[in-house]
Amino acid sequence: MIGFKKPPIKLVLACFFISIIFILLIYTDSELNKPLPIEDITISENFDEKLPVIKNKTMHKVMQGESLSVIFEEKKVPLNTAYKIFNADKKNILSTINPEDIMEFNYFGEELDSIEIKKDKINSILIEINDDISISKLKKNTQIIESFGAGFISSSFYIDALKLGIPDSIIMDFAYIFGWDIDFIFDVRKGDRFSVIYETKYSEGEKIDSGDIIYAEFINNNEKYVAQRFFDKAQGKQYFNENGENVKKAFLRAPLDFAYISSHFNPNRMHPILHKIKAHNGVDYAAKRNTPVQASGDGVISYVGFKGGYGRTVEIKHGGNIKTLYAHLEKFNKRAQVGAKVKQGEIIAYVGDSGRATGPHLHFEFWQGTKRTDPVKVQLPSAKPISSDEYDEFISALRDSYQKQKDYNSSDNA
Repeated sequence: MIGFKKPPIKLVLACFFISIIFILLIYTDSELNKPLPIEDITISENFDEKLPVIKNKTMHKVMQGESLSVIFEEKKVPLNTAYKIFNADKKNILSTINPEDIMEFNYFGEELDSIEIKKDKINSILIEINDDISISKLKKNTQIIESFGAGFISSSFYIDALKLGIPDSIIMDFAYIFGWDIDFIFDVRKGDRFSVIYETKYSEGEKIDSGDIIYAEFINNNEKYVAQRFFDKAQGKQYFNENGENVKKAFLRAPLDFAYISSHFNPNRMHPILHKIKAHNGVDYAAKRNTPVQASGDGVISYVGFKGGYGRTVEIKHGGNIKTLYAHLEKFNKRAQVGAKVKQGEIIAYVGDSGRATGPHLHFEFWQGTKRTDPVKVQLPSAKPISSDEYDEFISALRDSYQKQKDYNSSDNA
């Protein structure tokens, strides 16, 4: 008789549990596949009550001569709202609105909700229109990141720098900083090298503006020029060269010795020859004929010749968009030719009475851009060097810029 071997208890338990799990899976699947009960859905015929009010806006660029009253009238701002806005401006914030500002009128449906006046990419004025009017200044949070650019001159500094992505404002600042030593029209040569570390401003992840130049270097005809930004305690933000000397050059207020002022800067002066009111846009220094006339500051001679009522005239272009003019001259120095570089104190001509003049004197004008200013009162650029007690701090900043420039160049060549 053949006997049956009793199965092991573990095998029996395993089969039991597998059966239970299988039954549960079948039950769960049947429950999940049951159709959902259909509920009654009520659809409202009044759609307007369910839709949100859409916000819209209109833009306006402030033009020259426009007033807020005119703009409000054009944009159909209710008179009572306009009155409330003007009445709420206790701090005269709205008086700072200028041409080119962008006004954004925001509406909820037909109702004016707010007006934002954008001054630039960072600053704006917000007028919130509720039961009470509120007017406030807004300023976006900004982050400053250092940027770097370097290259060689192949055509012109401006074009070559622009090709590298260096912002226009930084290029102009670069030319201004070195403009006391370098004429970027006549002096720049093919093969000259330039590099600059500058600030770039970001707000909410968007590039909005360029900041200051931190460090600049220009190698012109194998001569190296350096400018390091430093906040001098006495002078504020300045740029100094490797020796701690200010890159700006001072001007002589009086471009000749042994003279006195015979006629001041006066926009309402009675002309001594024409006998009518005619602006005197310079200073007259009475002096003996043939008294040497000196260049007020370092620069490049841009004009030599006879110029109408000015008579014999010399004009010198300096850095920083400054020009000086010397008129009623007797004769010119032989070295005074257009394009010639002159140093401060160098003799360029001699006092005379050419043109419309009643006697020997020097007529001296000081131009800032297209505006003539009083040479006696104008605040001349300072040429003070770094103070001795700040020299070590300046050298530390300069070395830091050297290292950054080296690191940037290494990463570009990697």
